[in-house]
Amino acid sequence: MKKKEVIVLKFGGSSVANPEKIKYVAARVKSFADMGYKPVVIVSAPGDTTDDLIKEAAGISSNPHVREMDMLLATGEQKTIALLAMALWDMGQKVVSFTGHQLEIITDGNFSNARIKSVSSAKLVEALKKGFVAVVAGFQGISLKGEITTLGRGGSDLTAIAIASVLNARCKIFTDVEGIFTANPKVYAKAKKIDIISYDEMLEMASAGAGVMQARAVELAKNRNVSFEVACTFSRKKGTIICGEDKLLEKLVVRSVTEDKDQAKINVSGVPDRPGIAADIFEALSDKNICVDMIIQSSAKSSPESGTPVNDISFTVKRSELNRARKILEAVRKKMQIRDILVKENIAKVSIVGSGMKTHSGVASRLFRVLAKNKINIEMISTSEIKISCVIDEKNTAKAVKVIAKEFKL
Repeated sequence: MKKKEVIVLKFGGSSVANPEKIKYVAARVKSFADMGYKPVVIVSAPGDTTDDLIKEAAGISSNPHVREMDMLLATGEQKTIALLAMALWDMGQKVVSFTGHQLEIITDGNFSNARIKSVSSAKLVEALKKGFVAVVAGFQGISLKGEITTLGRGGSDLTAIAIASVLNARCKIFTDVEGIFTANPKVYAKAKKIDIISYDEMLEMASAGAGVMQARAVELAKNRNVSFEVACTFSRKKGTIICGEDKLLEKLVVRSVTEDKDQAKINVSGVPDRPGIAADIFEALSDKNICVDMIIQSSAKSSPESGTPVNDISFTVKRSELNRARKILEAVRKKMQIRDILVKENIAKVSIVGSGMKTHSGVASRLFRVLAKNKINIEMISTSEIKISCVIDEKNTAKAVKVIAKEFKL
């Protein structure tokens, strides 16, 4: 360790869920300070606070105003920084807490899913020079117009990576698991902890449903070349290092399997086969910040009603966004002369990820074969250089994860 090295420590909601856990986290933070580090601590809202606040808002309004929702949700992290700072003061540790706007975490002003434009390091540097531990509210920032904005689910990860970047500091993401695993240990008991993984692999895992890290945070870490470790708050064991691919000694063909049940499939049938209509459909969804994942378009065929060429477009969205997506599509249906909109909710996405896929053939056939052998039907497929995803019936999710993990020895 360099003398008086700055280190960014991020603790998730499960790590600060109650007073006892907050005191434990305070003791861990103080131990870093006692070792000579200069800790900057990023925290989430305690436990299920964010979900509870959303429920409270729903009890007041069926359609809460986005600005006021951000005002409400930002209070969760403000509670944590105050309580953690109190615990550290009681332990004899000098500490100062900051909200996102106090620290000048500037965002683009997009309520509920803002992007960080810049972070001022001035107040942090000043506090650290005076021997204070800095405790920062994650998940929030302020727009150039002075509006409080939140950074989307998992936004505290984004705060931690952004601050580590501007301070050129080491970063540890503490959670309730011991690192990144080859499969979800709750689904596949024999899953193994991964010691080191590339940004690209972690990014694909995050986008495929692995809930340990926010995908945008991993993307920022890659862009800013911020290596970080994911470890368990309540264990002293080493976690998983996420870094550039050049630091990996071995590129495994398949490093992990993930599952995501927050999926729904929409089939837009009888879409007129003319240039620009697909763009119009997806632009309508994009304008409302609904992300589309997998897309399949069928070959053109003649409409039984008009005889003109039509096709079907199927795609997936998060199940939690299905109702909004359906309303948007119903609103543009007549204008675009679309015949029907069908939805299916009981689906899941299983994915395999591994940087070694770039140079190895036969991976897809092995995946499809093991699913077929176990009578698991594939409804949709998408691929990237290092990921293959399949949409399957939700009831087969656990079975699929287990047989895939065994097939690829994960």
